[in-house]
Amino acid sequence: GVILYAGSLSTAEIVAAQGEQWWFVFLLFPSFVIFCVAMVGETNRAPFDLPEAESELVGGFHTEYSSLKFALFYLAEYVNMVTVSAIATTLFLGGWHAPWPLTLIAGGALDTGWWTPLWFLGKTLAVLFVFVWLRGTLPRLRYDQFMQLGWKVLVPISLVWIVLVAGARGLRGADVTATQILVGGGILLGVLVVVALLLPERRSEDEDPDQVHTAGSDYPLPPLDLVVPPMPHRRAAVADAERRPAAVAAGPKEETDGTV
Repeated sequence: GVILYAGSLSTAEIVAAQGEQWWFVFLLFPSFVIFCVAMVGETNRAPFDLPEAESELVGGFHTEYSSLKFALFYLAEYVNMVTVSAIATTLFLGGWHAPWPLTLIAGGALDTGWWTPLWFLGKTLAVLFVFVWLRGTLPRLRYDQFMQLGWKVLVPISLVWIVLVAGARGLRGADVTATQILVGGGILLGVLVVVALLLPERRSEDEDPDQVHTAGSDYPLPPLDLVVPPMPHRRAAVADAERRPAAVAAGPKEETDGTV
């Protein structure tokens, strides 16, 4: 989406395109959210840190290295975080441009000179703060949740969003106003929401919604239909054997004095 809107792969031209209009974090908010989720997973940070979590490893640099070597591995992870934060700042947060209200002060004096690296550094540190905030806030996810989030949520939404952005750019070139594009997109979104709400819940072919599964196996399960399940055959046989008196003949010593 960023490349389609900027019309270039150059990072300088992408930042320049954001200086001429709204930042891409507002124009392409779904792309920004998908990129943020992907960059957290790429850096193996919480809640996507299961592959390199301290409690999940029996090998790796967490257990096999210490001192300076361990510090270098850990530093490399934080360098990776700084890199993806700088990329997010360049693609979506306007790069080195000042926020919109400040660009109106003194004819844009705060958007030139030595102010530009300060704005870029401040935005990068803000994204790094989000990394640390997520690590201390969200719980760790499981592998099946990883796969479900990636294949069932992020990938389909990314593909649909790219098609929508390409269509919007094509319509803008055909002298279609932004209001018409927004109205058409809102109608399409409303139709999709209605269809999603009207779709019935998927069930397996062998599953009967009116059937109540009872615990009929040997494993002690609580009854789901408030009916006590029958006693298993093995336990019934043991119970019957315990109720019968023991038919054992007494020995000669027991017959005389009654002691063993």
